[in-house]
Amino acid sequence: MAVSGPKTGGEVFWQINITPLTDIFLVLLIIFMVTTSVTIEAASHVDLPLAENTSPENKGVIVTYTAQHELFVNSKDVTERDLESALTDALTRVDSKVVIFQGDEKVLLGDMIRILQIAKLAGAQQIAIAAKRAAPGQFQRLQTGPGTAGG
Repeated sequence: MAVSGPKTGGEVFWQINITPLTDIFLVLLIIFMVTTSVTIEAASHVDLPLAENTSPENKGVIVTYTAQHELFVNSKDVTERDLESALTDALTRVDSKVVIFQGDEKVLLGDMIRILQIAKLAGAQQIAIAAKRAAPGQFQRLQTGPGTAGG
């Protein structure tokens, strides 16, 4: 709809052009959708520790623990209080009762052990720890780097 001009000198405008307003709302909607997807991906970012030998594991339930102490069960945000029930529900939906722990490099060992004990209580029969495959020679440099007996 366009704003119709006055036919005579004393008429009042009664039609409003909403096209620019609609354009602004559509642009804002697109910006909101893009920023939301970026923040969701960034929320569960984990820097996995390096390992020399890794094998892909696609079965089981994935528990992610970030450096900001956030817990995710199969990418679903949970609190530590609800972790056992969320793991029990997730383990009932998979054939292999394996819990794969994806912890950030900065995760404390005590936090990891507490989470893995909850996984055992929830019914996990096996536990795997996710790691990122080190480049050839990178693992040896880490072992003999500064502060170790070899370097």
